[in-house]
Amino acid sequence: MWREIARFGKKLVEYGLVESHFGNISVRTGDGMLITRSGSALDEIDRDSVVEISIEGTSSMDMIASSEAIVHRAIYKNTSALAIIHAHCPYSVIESLIEDSRVVPVDSEGIYFLHEIPIVTGGIGTSELAENAASFLREHKGVIIRGHGTIATGMILEEAYVVTTQIEHSCMVKYHLDLVRGRGR
Repeated sequence: MWREIARFGKKLVEYGLVESHFGNISVRTGDGMLITRSGSALDEIDRDSVVEISIEGTSSMDMIASSEAIVHRAIYKNTSALAIIHAHCPYSVIESLIEDSRVVPVDSEGIYFLHEIPIVTGGIGTSELAENAASFLREHKGVIIRGHGTIATGMILEEAYVVTTQIEHSCMVKYHLDLVRGRGR
């Protein structure tokens, strides 16, 4: 499974959806999850870049897991997700700083697939962020953390990746359309 995580880590970096050492990826494994280690370069993931931790409780392995493990844990506990991608998509971050509580896509795919993208709050790796993200991800495929990045879920990593790319595409289109329309002038 680490090879599948590595494949999507490379894609995220290659397409500018995350800087190499930021963001994280996980896959549910029954009562546990495989998650990227803290500080791992997502475009250089190998067997040692991924750790398995429990969904139900903490362990010593949490010390080396991503700092967002608490968020992944809450999402797995409270949704049907089996895969999670957290990226730092630039247009999504920008839109989260412009909009108040949600981004409403203007492109046809975003409208159809996402409807709206909630903006959630909470510090990196905090219980506040974990609660807020998990709550909105019960009804949405993805969220944007204000000033931080996206969290996308799926039944498989491919689905979480597609949601990540769709959120970023919708935010990019909206940002440029708002510029053309003179928003903020």
